Amino acid sequence: MGWSVEEIEFLKRFIDPYSIQEYLDSIEYNPEYECRSPRRVIKSKTAHCFEGALFAAAVLKFLGYRPLIVDMKAFNDDDHVIAVFKEEGFWGAVAKSNFTTLRYREPVYRTLRELVMSYFDFYFNINGEKSLRSYSRPFDLSLFDDREWYTTDEDLEYIGDKIESLHHYPVVKERMISKLKIASSSILEASLLGSKPEGLFKPL
Repeated sequence: MGWSVEEIEFLKRFIDPYSIQEYLDSIEYNPEYECRSPRRVIKSKTAHCFEGALFAAAVLKFLGYRPLIVDMKAFNDDDHVIAVFKEEGFWGAVAKSNFTTLRYREPVYRTLRELVMSYFDFYFNINGEKSLRSYSRPFDLSLFDDREWYTTDEDLEYIGDKIESLHHYPVVKERMISKLKIASSSILEASLLGSKPEGLFKPL
C-alpha cells in the first residue's frame, strides 16, 4: 500500500527540509488525542506534533534522508517529537508545534544534544515554566516499514510506545530545576501566536 500516483506528485513539491516545515506551518494544529499516518495528515491538512514529526520523517525519507524522529520528554507539559536530519554532518530538525518556538532548526548543530538544547529556553508550558527534561536517541522509522506507517489507516500509537521505551538522556540536573526562570511575558506571547487553545496542555 505505497504512495498513490497523486500522493507522489504532491511529495515532489518538497525540495528540502525547510519546505516540509513551511507546509507544516501552513496546516491547522490537530488538538485530538490520536496518531494518524502521514497519508491521513495529507488528506486532513491537520497535524499535532507527533503526527507532524511522522509526516516530516516520511517526506524526508522520500527526499532520500533517513526517517529519524527524536522524543523530548517534559515535566508538567506535553512531550514533543521532532524529525531530525543531517546535512554535511550537522543536525537539523523539522517539527509541528502549537508553540512557534518549537519548530524548525537549521542543520548547524554538531551533536544531537546541541540540537535538543536549542529548544530548552523556548520549551515551556502556558505558565512560562521551562519544562524540557530529557531526549531520546534518534529512532529510524524504517524499522516499521513492514507496517507501512506512512500510508496506513492504522493508529500509530505503537510508534509512540516504542519511542517512549527508548533510553532518554537528561538535559538538566535536579538541583538546577528550582533555579529555572519563568519565560518572559513577551516570549510567551510570541510563542503562542496563532496557537489553538484546545490543543494546549493544561499544567497543574
